[in-house]
Amino acid sequence: MSSNLSLLRVVWSEMGISKAPSADDRLYSLEEVAYFTQTSVLLLERFVSLGLIEPVGAMLRRRDLIRVVQIQRLHRDLNLNWTGAAMVLDMAAEIAQLKAQLSAYRSSSGKPL
Repeated sequence: MSSNLSLLRVVWSEMGISKAPSADDRLYSLEEVAYFTQTSVLLLERFVSLGLIEPVGAMLRRRDLIRVVQIQRLHRDLNLNWTGAAMVLDMAAEIAQLKAQLSAYRSSSGKPL
């Protein structure tokens, strides 16, 4: 378990070191993502076929790598199936976007938060 945490720390630190656009634009092979997330290429291919991640050709973006880690955590911690875990992530992102829109609306209208 501690080796999983240390590997995830390495992945997160590699991903978060630079805020340069090139860091976000970097593409990873399925093999690299499988290594970073301690999963298999076969499972990643299944995620692609289910529409849970969207490859660019045969490569994955940084956000897909992070999404795989988040899906795995929801699957492990909450016993959600893969699709259910992805739906939770999508709903959480939508809620965050709606909160930001509401905050922007309240700021522009002069109403207190």
